[in-house]
Amino acid sequence: QGYLVESGGGSVQAGGSLGLSCAASGFMYRLYFMGWFRQVPGKEREGIALIDRDGATSYTDSVKGRFTISRDNAKNTLYLQMNSLQPEDTAKYYCAAHVLPLKLGPCSGGVCNEYNYWGQGTQVTVSS
Repeated sequence: QGYLVESGGGSVQAGGSLGLSCAASGFMYRLYFMGWFRQVPGKEREGIALIDRDGATSYTDSVKGRFTISRDNAKNTLYLQMNSLQPEDTAKYYCAAHVLPLKLGPCSGGVCNEYNYWGQGTQVTVSS
């Protein structure tokens, strides 16, 4: 059984930075596609930053240029560096792992239910 544990969330003022980490265990991390998702109450969870097994990255337009996803396969850890944070970035942030490519954008049609592993989430709050 695999596990993902996020850390690094918190509160920050607009324009500030935060870094998130996601520690993986119980599965062959380097063989999995990884991603960061976020969700606000009443809205669908959405994929915002993805990284494949070779390190290629993709971002949703809302975070492109401000967020950076990276992975350390030696440490079985996924990272998300968030800069120039805005109040609209306030959400609970989750990491996910899947044996097939993840998808950016809303988790429509239950697609995210198929992903192999999810973390428990970490709250990020940005005040204006």
